[in-house]
Amino acid sequence: MKGGIYSDERCPSCGDKFVDNHRDGLVCCRHRATKFSVRFGKVHQRFKSYDAACRFLTGLRFKTDEGSFDDKDYRKDKPLGFSNLIEKWIERKKAADRKHGYIKILELVARMTSERWGNRNIREIGYAELEDFKFSLTCGAKTKENYIRALRAFWSWASDTTGIPIPKFPLDTPELGYRKTVDKETQTAILEEIRRISSYNPKIWLAIKFLCTYISVRPGEMISLEEGNIDLGNGYLYFPHPKEKRFKSVPLIQEDMEILGQFPKAIKPDIPFFRHVKGSGFKEGTPFGQHVLYNWWKRACANLGVEGVDLYGGTRHSSARALRTRFSPEQIKRATMHSTSKAFERYFRVESDEVRSIYESGNALVTKKASLKTANLLNIKDK
Repeated sequence: MKGGIYSDERCPSCGDKFVDNHRDGLVCCRHRATKFSVRFGKVHQRFKSYDAACRFLTGLRFKTDEGSFDDKDYRKDKPLGFSNLIEKWIERKKAADRKHGYIKILELVARMTSERWGNRNIREIGYAELEDFKFSLTCGAKTKENYIRALRAFWSWASDTTGIPIPKFPLDTPELGYRKTVDKETQTAILEEIRRISSYNPKIWLAIKFLCTYISVRPGEMISLEEGNIDLGNGYLYFPHPKEKRFKSVPLIQEDMEILGQFPKAIKPDIPFFRHVKGSGFKEGTPFGQHVLYNWWKRACANLGVEGVDLYGGTRHSSARALRTRFSPEQIKRATMHSTSKAFERYFRVESDEVRSIYESGNALVTKKASLKTANLLNIKDK
């Protein structure tokens, strides 16, 4: 059979190598070996006892017959170690020029799981371990789901590169809550307040104004806009790395093209358009952080007494809902660039008063003749 048990020692009497008697040890003349090693293809592992070496060799032969043997499971550098693999995966993601925010999430997931599983062989981590990890999280349902989906993406990559099987994942579809929105008049008032209190840098107001107008663009995408992604000649904003993982081009309205034309153009195309100015408390020329627009929005809302409306709900969601009176759901869905109806449903909500109006309109379509037939059916005399 493949593989065997050997020893680096030699017989102290005759100097020959010790030979496996396949019963209780490695022998030669009257002496026995005291150190043992198993050699099985590329696998070479040392043992202190003959019995331990026998058990290990039997296990390797069983896995070979079963078809599950992989010599990478036994290498000293642990190429199938969980920590080694997930660290390598994140490096690949960074090299692919992924968005900084997304990489930070992956690094957080990698840190939490590495602390839990260390460099354990990835084959030993299955559904039970993944479910225990998910259950241990104290964040919200959507965040939990994002972490598990990140791990599933990692396992898919690990399977492609090493051939390991992908385990079942504890995935759910969390029911997302609705964001609080504002009407167009309130949104406009908040914008004007932002313009007033952030007048030292008009790009703060402009970024939030763009979020209210171009409802297909998310805050994270907006602040990542670079000078070279603004095409005033053709009237477009370009977003090469949006959440949907496909190139996004957004047509500009004439008013915003004129506003953008008032800003001096940067020399380098890769300079962030939305950046800090001198006297802002940040280094001049550095890009807006992910909380800058949100903080200014909340400050303006506080000044106006508007409560419970975040940046996302007050801009994108509110604008999408305001368009319902002029455009069909399908038209608005194209404007938001949602790829699924499920996600879009959170924007195009139908309120109770609208439902009541629809019911009343439907009832008004019933003819008197139909009403009479119904009355006769119920044996009610028409007066």
